[in-house]
Parts: sequence; C-alpha cells; structure tokens
Amino acid sequence: MKLLIAAAALLTSASALAEGGAGQAPMGVTGQLIFLGGFLLIFYFLLWRPQSKRQKEHKALIGGLEKGDEVITAGGMLGKIVKVTDDFVVIEVADNVQLPVQKVAVTASLPKGTLKEVKA
Repeated sequence: MKLLIAAAALLTSASALAEGGAGQAPMGVTGQLIFLGGFLLIFYFLLWRPQSKRQKEHKALIGGLEKGDEVITAGGMLGKIVKVTDDFVVIEVADNVQLPVQKVAVTASLPKGTLKEVKA
C-alpha cells in the first residue's frame, strides 16, 4: 500500500513539474502539414504501393493462364490446367480427377515438370 502511495506521489509531482516548467510552443500549421505529409508518404510506401504491385502481378497471372500450365490454388492444391473459361479453370489434380476452380483462386504458376517431381 505504501508503495502505491509513493508511486502516485511521484507521478503527481512529475506532472506538476512538467506543467509548471517552460512549455514547448504548439506545433504550427506548417509543422502539422509536414507531419501529415510524412505520415502519408510512409503509409503509401509501406501499404498502398506494395498492395497495388501484388494486384497487378496477380491480374497478369490470371490473364496468362493457358491449358497445360501447372498451378497452385489458394487452398494449396497443385494441378495441371486442362480447360480455361472466362471465370473458371478446370484443374487435373490426379489421374482422371478434375476440379473446376475460379481463376482468382490460382495463386502461382509453376515451371513445367514440377508436378512430376512432386509425385515422385
């Protein structure tokens, strides 16, 4: 209990000193604009730009899908494309096992022959 009272007294005296001392001048309008501009630049380079780049790469991947490509889906299935339509692709995941998948679910295209290496 005594420790709690001592900590409260210390915090109270520290805040009283901070208020009574020479205070800093508030940030002017120019300073606020510079701060906001810097914040927006950081936000742009850390979030918006990388996300936009990933979207462009994924759109190019989806647009370039062709019959015979080996792909990975968002669910982790590996397969070979046997049919391509506007919104869907049919993927052969095993002998005589074909699954229709939305194009947007394809996350990566693999080099030719990857499926043979995985099955072996």
